Amino acid sequence: MSRDARFEEGRERALNLGALDAEDLKVISSLVQDAVLTITDMQWRTGARRLAFLLNRFRWEDEGRTRHGPERVRSVLVIDDVLGVASTGIDRNERDVVLSVLSLTFEPEEDGAGHVILTLAGDGAIRARVEALDVTLRDVTRPYRAPSGKAPDHGG
Repeated sequence: MSRDARFEEGRERALNLGALDAEDLKVISSLVQDAVLTITDMQWRTGARRLAFLLNRFRWEDEGRTRHGPERVRSVLVIDDVLGVASTGIDRNERDVVLSVLSLTFEPEEDGAGHVILTLAGDGAIRARVEALDVTLRDVTRPYRAPSGKAPDHGG
C-alpha cells in the first residue's frame, strides 16, 4: 500500500548563505558554479560599496533532481565592502551575451583586505577589491525546471 506524500517532502528550501572567510567562500563557489547571467544582471553601487549579481543558479544542492528533473533558481550574489571593480574578457557593450560562472575565489592581502575573483567561462573574470571578505548568496525565487532539461556536464 502506498502512502500520500507529506508536505515536508515537497518543500523547497531557499539558500541564504554568507561567507566571511575563504573556506566559507568555497561553499558559495560550489553553489554558483554554472550559474548564468548577462551584463545587465550586474550592478556596482559605489556609494554603498556593493557589487551584486542576479544569477540563474543551477541547484547543485537539490537532492530531488531524480524525482523532478534539474532545476535552476534566481539568486542574488552580493559582495560588500567593495573598493573597486575591474573586469577582463567581457565586452560590456554585448548586453545579451550569456556569461557562465566557473568559480568564486578570494586572494587575501594584509589585514583582511583582498580581491574576490568571479571567474567566467571563456577567459572572462570580474575582480572586486574588498576591504574585508563579505559575500552573501540568497535565492530570491522558487526553483524552476532547467530550460535545457539537463544538469551541466563537466566531463571531458
